[in-house]
Amino acid sequence: MAAHEQYTHGHHESVLRSHTWRTAENSAAYLLPHLSAGMSLLDVGAGPGTITVDLARRLAPGRVVGLDAAEEIVDQANALARDQGVDTVEFVTGDAYHLPFDDDTFDVVHAHQVLQHLADPVDALREFRRVVKPGGIVAARDVDYGATVFSPELPGLVAWLDLYHEVARSNAGDPDAGRSLKAWALAAGFDDVQTTASTWCFASDAERDWWGTSWADRVIESAFGARALEIGAATRFELEAIRSAWLEWVDAPSGVFAFPHFEIIARG
Repeated sequence: MAAHEQYTHGHHESVLRSHTWRTAENSAAYLLPHLSAGMSLLDVGAGPGTITVDLARRLAPGRVVGLDAAEEIVDQANALARDQGVDTVEFVTGDAYHLPFDDDTFDVVHAHQVLQHLADPVDALREFRRVVKPGGIVAARDVDYGATVFSPELPGLVAWLDLYHEVARSNAGDPDAGRSLKAWALAAGFDDVQTTASTWCFASDAERDWWGTSWADRVIESAFGARALEIGAATRFELEAIRSAWLEWVDAPSGVFAFPHFEIIARG
């Protein structure tokens, strides 16, 4: 990670509550048709490892490696793999810009919600391309906060979305990264880039409770809230108002939230 980058979310329990919900099915469905047993895969920015372990099950006996910059999260992911009895995957600490692998090592390099947090996503994609075998693929999926839709359109949630953009950009990230994935891949030297889009939608009572309470806690307790205070983008009172808006949304029977993502399968 470049010196001026910071990971916007951090690893507070309220963040991991969301990240450990992710599976291959709900977060990498666009990639699954391209996979077959025996393939090797590198998962960059693997986080707590739930997607990675799912992918490893599908690719066994192929080698799968999950890489993350945070050592404590790598330890957690290795524990998950052990607990679930998946012995074809390992998790290591590393840097997306300087992968600790030889050229042409993997059939697939996968990155979920990673490029949005990088100051130079094109450089990272070049590095992904370096470690992919000839004929292999680089797969990436990133949200586009600028296309987020929610109802009711509570002022506190509008303020949250504006604040998220400000905080993410202060950390050298791009919260609207999804729309740029194809352009970044072409700039990184790929000549065949398939682009798709998909959406997370939270609307049922259970979904609103899970998503909304997670964000209500993240606003106050995670690295996101701390960074907002640090750069003067919000006061504690304003963060509390945003938290209250999330809880109001949870209690709204008509509440819906759509989180759009773009995805790429890049070759060449």
